[in-house]
Amino acid sequence: MSDEIVRSLGPGRFLDWKVLNAKGTAGGVIICWDKRSLEILGVEEGQFSISCRFRNEGDGAIWVFTGVYGPFSRDDRKGLWEEFGAIRGLWEEPWCLGGDFNITLYLDDRNRTGRITSAMRRFAQIIDELGLVDIPLQGGSFTWSGGLNNQTRARLDRFLATPCWLDQFSRVLLRRLPRPTSDHYPILLEGGGVRRGPSPFKFENMWLKADGFQELIKGWWQGIVASGRPSYRLATKLKGMKHQLKTWNKEVFGRLEKNKADALQQVESWDSVEEERSLTEVELNQKKEAKENYAKWVSMEEVHWRQLSRELWLREGDRNTGFFHRMANAHRRINVMSKIMINGVRLTEDQDMREGIANAYQQLLSESPGWKADIGGLLLNQISRSEADGIEVPFSETEIFTALMGMNGDKAPGPDGFTIAFWQNSWETVKEDLLGLFKEFHDQNSFIKSLNHTFLVLANRLKKVIGKVISPDQNAFVKGRQILDGSLIANEVIDSWQKRGEKGIVCKLDIEKAYDSINWQFLLKVMQKMGFGSKWIGWMWNCISTVKYSVLVNGVPTGFFSSTKGLRQGDPLSPYLFIMGMEVLSVLITRAAEGGFIKGCRIWRGREQAVKVTHLLFADDTIVFCEAKKEALLHLGWVLFWFEAASGLKINLDKSMVIPVGEVDGVMDMAAEIGCRVGQLPTVYLGLPLGAPNRAASVWDGVEERMRRRLALWKRQYLSKGGRLTLIKSTLSSIPVYQMSVFRMPKSVARRIEKLQRDFLWGGANGGSKSHLVKWEAVCADKEKGGLGLRKITLLNKALLGKWIWRFACAKEEFWKKVLEAKYGKEEFGWRTRKTNGAFGVGVWKEILKESTWCWENMGFKVGKGNRIRFWTDLWCGNNVLSQGFPNLYSMAAHRNVTVEECWDQNTGQGGWILGLLRDLNDWEVGLVGNILAVLRDYSVTVEDDSVCWKKGEDGLFKGKKATAFPAMCSKLSNQSEIENRVLVDGNLITSRGPGTSMEFALAIVEKFFGHGKALELAKVKEVVDLMTGELTIEALVNGGCNYNGSKVVKFLVELLAHELKDLMKLHYSCPDGLDIC
Repeated sequence: MSDEIVRSLGPGRFLDWKVLNAKGTAGGVIICWDKRSLEILGVEEGQFSISCRFRNEGDGAIWVFTGVYGPFSRDDRKGLWEEFGAIRGLWEEPWCLGGDFNITLYLDDRNRTGRITSAMRRFAQIIDELGLVDIPLQGGSFTWSGGLNNQTRARLDRFLATPCWLDQFSRVLLRRLPRPTSDHYPILLEGGGVRRGPSPFKFENMWLKADGFQELIKGWWQGIVASGRPSYRLATKLKGMKHQLKTWNKEVFGRLEKNKADALQQVESWDSVEEERSLTEVELNQKKEAKENYAKWVSMEEVHWRQLSRELWLREGDRNTGFFHRMANAHRRINVMSKIMINGVRLTEDQDMREGIANAYQQLLSESPGWKADIGGLLLNQISRSEADGIEVPFSETEIFTALMGMNGDKAPGPDGFTIAFWQNSWETVKEDLLGLFKEFHDQNSFIKSLNHTFLVLANRLKKVIGKVISPDQNAFVKGRQILDGSLIANEVIDSWQKRGEKGIVCKLDIEKAYDSINWQFLLKVMQKMGFGSKWIGWMWNCISTVKYSVLVNGVPTGFFSSTKGLRQGDPLSPYLFIMGMEVLSVLITRAAEGGFIKGCRIWRGREQAVKVTHLLFADDTIVFCEAKKEALLHLGWVLFWFEAASGLKINLDKSMVIPVGEVDGVMDMAAEIGCRVGQLPTVYLGLPLGAPNRAASVWDGVEERMRRRLALWKRQYLSKGGRLTLIKSTLSSIPVYQMSVFRMPKSVARRIEKLQRDFLWGGANGGSKSHLVKWEAVCADKEKGGLGLRKITLLNKALLGKWIWRFACAKEEFWKKVLEAKYGKEEFGWRTRKTNGAFGVGVWKEILKESTWCWENMGFKVGKGNRIRFWTDLWCGNNVLSQGFPNLYSMAAHRNVTVEECWDQNTGQGGWILGLLRDLNDWEVGLVGNILAVLRDYSVTVEDDSVCWKKGEDGLFKGKKATAFPAMCSKLSNQSEIENRVLVDGNLITSRGPGTSMEFALAIVEKFFGHGKALELAKVKEVVDLMTGELTIEALVNGGCNYNGSKVVKFLVELLAHELKDLMKLHYSCPDGLDIC
């Protein structure tokens, strides 16, 4: 590389550079910098990378940059990973890497989705171990194209950085630039971020922790005088509150960082004085107050960054402020916008982007004039008159208060910027004004437009009756129906087609900009036909028609415009109103099926009544099952056209597809009838596999990738061990739960996912690997038994699948149950389906039935009418079935399969039991009858239906979170004594120090001394015991130091923590073999 070529790239004589020379046409990296801004401190050249250590001339900060040209072969990549590790070991400063890595990281880094390869897993592992963050790319998804006609696209080029580098350069932005000739797009990492305007007001929840703040709120609120309608008075007071809060925040509260620094300086000042002389009693109190003041500002800082980060899974007090800070910065980098193309015009200036986006949304939310189809002839399900009157009663204080307290305090649903926490904490102050607002709304059907907030109270009323008007084929937002039901039915339909050798068509339809497009007059007409009263319809009209929108572009509010169509996303009313509109589509498809135009899939078995499945809806996700004929698609197209003309909802052709089942001829022509593309099985429906082989490990790649992506955002060095544990419980372990609720996870996948959790929990302070000190089975034990309460993946999977057995027994007229009964048949009384035979196929129920045994061992019956419970052989009274408790009487029973109802005599006063024995009793057998009647004394037949109950449940209900503790499931993990022998700390310790802290304290001790290469001497064991029993503080032990170093001591410490507390005490009084430090 010649000097002349390099200097032509930059600022002349101020340019300096280092180069990694190419080998032929491959490789080659050049790093250039301006000597006026950066001072070079060191250079390290590898085979595939070159690294420079810089010092900023401005602030003196030191950081490292590595330019990368990654190899293509697997063996050479090992060398690249080793180079990265060497650089991290050589220099510990903030670090950024960039270049062509020649490998993808995620599945969607390629346009042709495949499997997660071992190379991708290794790349993700390297990023995790080095504590790096993948900087999001804007301006395009891919950085390279190639192959035949450039049809293959991938993201091979990227920038990675450590979180501390991103803190130092917090406004960086990664953009893809145009490419004139190369097969790679240039990518540009810009510093300084984007220009921002004034941010809208937002109530800070940390203010609620300020001394005397509630009294200030009360004084300000009561001091604002307003007259007129209650809604106008409330709006005036909120406007005045904004002004008061802004002034108070600027003049009194001040800057958070400065207040925290001043408080810390005061503490340090007292520490300096105490080093020189003893403090007086007054001074000791002042020092104590200074510490408390500093703790207050630390707590406020945590609340502030938690609110900004939107990571609401951690409770306040978990002390993960650094994590919240970095998550807020990560969200900012992802959401920032540097350019946008609207109607073919590229906009890059901030003002142009804001105006363009605001105009585009205003146009989107404006209704176009034109003909609308009439739905007057459709018959929709209706609610009763009493139900319609019941949701129009006046609003009570209890109803409003309950709805408010059930909301998330960090949310700010209205445009005024006041969070829910403000209303919750100021309830007594603002109560009268809020009650006045709701009374005005009830009496006058209106309020001033500026106060159109989220009406959770109305949503709570609507969801009580929504199930009466929504067809069974809709599974969204109706109590008792689940999103999983649709996935189960769809897979069973395809399985039936395939096993019968029939051909079919699956139409996956997506509604384009669904919430933004629905017509208001259409919604009002739907509610009228469903039986809602005029007052309720008037309320709904005011809620949807008075909305005003403002668009946030890079944090700056733009525009404030009205809409003439659409529903506001985030409003709890919107989902219910939307599915009421989608009910029209469901009814239209049903009518087409009744007329023979769309035949769907008939499911039956033997003499069981057949069930026809034509369509399933979940909000705007629609799936239609058609006969493999062009005419069926033609008729479906007319249905969709009519629905669009009536509702304004249009099919999104880019996301919709026609999927053939079996060898279907002319599928391209069929897809053309609707205008969408042709897909293939397996695919994804509602985020779950559809038509995939039941045991295929490939369908879990998406779950594994979502976990890796989430881990890429969470760099564990910024989390306490308690924070990591909370993350695993609340989020990481929950990612696979959705898919595990329908499908059985292969063991190989379960091992990989649990390894991700283990590595995250035990990861070292710098993100590197660290020894796993305790067996995973012990970590997953209950807290009462010394574990951390994590859930074992395989046991959780069994519990989630087992819940279907419970749901089937509890269900009555649910659509998914009817489908299963028609396909597999049902046993007597309908508590369960018959056992299945044959190949697994793509149906999921056969795999679910494997959990029947342990489920029914933990289920019993609750007697109602008694007509579905066998008197002798079902578990309905006591802890054993009567045939086992009274075998002699059972042997004499005339009818051993008799029901409870048949053994109940209604003609004997209040009723009594008839055993129905074959012969008279001998004298020595009379006592047996007395015993069984004593057992039956507390039971009787009622007019209610029979039901099942969960024996281990506190309220008789199945709880998935507790199901993994049932003995029938835990037998595969370990028996009870084995679990108890792996207890780490006594059960009382878990609760004595608050939630989730005692175990972390014990592990923090281990981590402290492992990190320094030391271990406790035997004399320190007593201090460990005292610490665990609460007689010694954690600071006293951690700061006590160590005097011994050696593998024997380390081994002893690990063995020590693997015993129960009682064993720990025994070890305190006897030295372990071979340890000569007594």
